[in-house]
Amino acid sequence: MSFFKKLKERMFRSSDKIGEGLDALVGEPPATEAEDNPAAAQAPAPLADTPPTAPSPTPPSPTAPAAAAAPNPAKPGLLGRIFGKAEEPRRVLDDAMLEDLEDLLIQADMGVDTATRVSANIAESRFGKRISSSELRQALADEIARIMEPVAKPLPLYPQKPQVVLVVGVNGSGKTTTIGKLASQFRAAGKSVIIAAGDTFRAAAVEQLQVWGTRAGVPVLTAPEGSDPASLAFDALTKARAEGADLLMIDTAGRLQNRADLMEELAKILRVLRKVDPSAPHNTLLVLDATTGQNAVTQVEIFRKIADVSGLVMTKLDGTAKGGVLVSLADKFGLPIHAIGLGEQIDDLSPFDPQDFARALVGLES
Repeated sequence: MSFFKKLKERMFRSSDKIGEGLDALVGEPPATEAEDNPAAAQAPAPLADTPPTAPSPTPPSPTAPAAAAAPNPAKPGLLGRIFGKAEEPRRVLDDAMLEDLEDLLIQADMGVDTATRVSANIAESRFGKRISSSELRQALADEIARIMEPVAKPLPLYPQKPQVVLVVGVNGSGKTTTIGKLASQFRAAGKSVIIAAGDTFRAAAVEQLQVWGTRAGVPVLTAPEGSDPASLAFDALTKARAEGADLLMIDTAGRLQNRADLMEELAKILRVLRKVDPSAPHNTLLVLDATTGQNAVTQVEIFRKIADVSGLVMTKLDGTAKGGVLVSLADKFGLPIHAIGLGEQIDDLSPFDPQDFARALVGLES
């Protein structure tokens, strides 16, 4: 199965939410005055002192059949008549429809600013014109892809050995699993990799990394629970240099409850790494959980202050209807998006493709 098909199938919560919303948007035009005020649609009642008069029967006109009183159904266009299909419903793209579109995108976690900008760009050449649901989907996919194109970048590889990759993110974001998948993929590509289990306060994280290390054939360096993560990072970098490893991937803690402690811990890791290699770390990846929606924006803001984040990995896109947050992140921060994750298997982490993501997000076929 191609990654796009997997992406589209597993992002059904986001694509269904947006796609169904677009269909409803076009298929349900704004209420008329009569719909808003049913009494206005009724004929005025006769005055009390004026007896009602029965309407005189009017013979049907030979040129106006009895059914003419009802509105004629819309005739299908030429292609519709050829293929026996009616044309898609269309609606004029006006202010009311734009407002509904903005609301839909905000509900999909694109954020207010991004939703407003996307809606305005879609309306730029289409305002006042009749538009179908499929045309609106395509326009939305094109606009999302335009935003995402500049940030779709694979993790850069440098000739310097070892390349130090520091991985940060809150606990539960999929950080440990992402490290294991990346290490396995780099190992399969012929790179020598070492993992340092720097979240020394969580035994489960260390054990999970060891499982992935065994699966990928990659050594995992550990330290006793509760020991100094900076000391482990120093030992790992020293070992990686001595062995000529291509990559050193360092896991870190993600305890945002006390940001001061976390900031100091990461700052200490950076100081120690730079004693061995002044240019380290060469990449700082922030792993984000898509199910957190707009909370991901706050996490980016915090970790950019704590660490010099160089790129993003978004996980768990298969478990949320909030996939639009990735568009918001790209629009707001412009940080490279290196990969997205859709599950627990090794091939469920893939380089980010903006066209595939945009089409899957709005429910279009490949």
